[in-house]
Amino acid sequence: MYEYAIAWEWLAFAARWFHVITAIAWIGSSFYFIALDLGLVKRPRLPPGAYGEEWQVHGGGFYHIQKYLVAPAQMPEHLTWFKYESYFTWISGFLMLCIVYYGGADLFLIDRHVLDISPSVAILISLGSLALGWVVYDLLCKSPLGRNTWGLMAVLYVVLVFMAWGYTQLFTGRAAFLHLGAFTATIMSANVFMIIIPNQKIVVADLIAGRVPDPKYGQVAKQRSLHNNYLTLPVIFFMLSNHYPLSFGTQFNWVIAALVFLMGVTIRHWFNTTHARKGRPTWTWIVTVILFILIMWLSTVPKLLTGETDAAAVAPAFQQFAGDPHFPAVKQLVSTRCSMCHAAEPVYEGIVRPPNGVMLENDAEIAAHAREIYIQAGRSHAMPPGNITDITPDERKLLVAWFESAVEGKKQ
Repeated sequence: MYEYAIAWEWLAFAARWFHVITAIAWIGSSFYFIALDLGLVKRPRLPPGAYGEEWQVHGGGFYHIQKYLVAPAQMPEHLTWFKYESYFTWISGFLMLCIVYYGGADLFLIDRHVLDISPSVAILISLGSLALGWVVYDLLCKSPLGRNTWGLMAVLYVVLVFMAWGYTQLFTGRAAFLHLGAFTATIMSANVFMIIIPNQKIVVADLIAGRVPDPKYGQVAKQRSLHNNYLTLPVIFFMLSNHYPLSFGTQFNWVIAALVFLMGVTIRHWFNTTHARKGRPTWTWIVTVILFILIMWLSTVPKLLTGETDAAAVAPAFQQFAGDPHFPAVKQLVSTRCSMCHAAEPVYEGIVRPPNGVMLENDAEIAAHAREIYIQAGRSHAMPPGNITDITPDERKLLVAWFESAVEGKKQ
């Protein structure tokens, strides 16, 4: 059993590394070509069919790049395709989903306080939602609404917000954000696999056969690429969010997700406008900062919305926490709800070492990790994963009261 757990842990690490490598390749090439496309300049004496050109310098040399709409007069001898980065990013991401969330469904996927379902049902819901997302998106794009790019994106935003809310009603907060990223990434990768590359292959086949390609194939592919461009940054946020419980483990997590999509739009709008040489809209960064501050505010569950006291997460000297009057009750709480995993020799099945090396077996260890306990199990519901040890709302309030009382004592 020990060897199996070790092998599984390394498999998860390998899948994550593979995913990061392929995602960097896909995102890098995507951002480069969007910037290149927007920066093309129409100059006199371009070859027939050429839409624009761009001169670039990198790595000690100059590059002269020309783009053809819809295609050059004849098929070039060599053609480089950009597709496998997308395919392997999705495959490696799905592999991680299987290893971490399906393989550890009871711990990471299901929160029985949110929805009491079996692992098999949760996995089926997960798979079904990813497939359904692509079907709904593709139908919207092919509907009359698809002729209006910005109207279509507004409807898609509503769909994404609904999915953000829906996932938080089904899974743990951590899994909800991860699935929202996977839902969006599935649409993006399917755009490449189902639309963009097939359309490009039709154009290539027409060139080989000596036919004039239909411009509609390029127009449809460009619309899907535009969607991918604006969805990329939110996907990155959701994939990294599992390290930040204040984003996914709070009462308003789905609202936070909705705002993250808006931040992706504002940031990409600045880059796209700049690359197109249409100015530098600094207002987009102001809006982004305001949205991020609003997310920070929502993550603390402020008094205005919940009636609870809002406190800043500060980190005074840890020794203050062991002397707080709440500490005996907190120590008992941590020993019953946390230390089965956070121990030198964890007793929870499948856990062979304390997560992140955090041990909570004595006064010093609990006091040293007071801030993490406060954030992950008090202010958010990130810990225990899936609330597997049934920590109650009153117990979470005790952790909050302990930390904030000790902080106030330090200030005095």
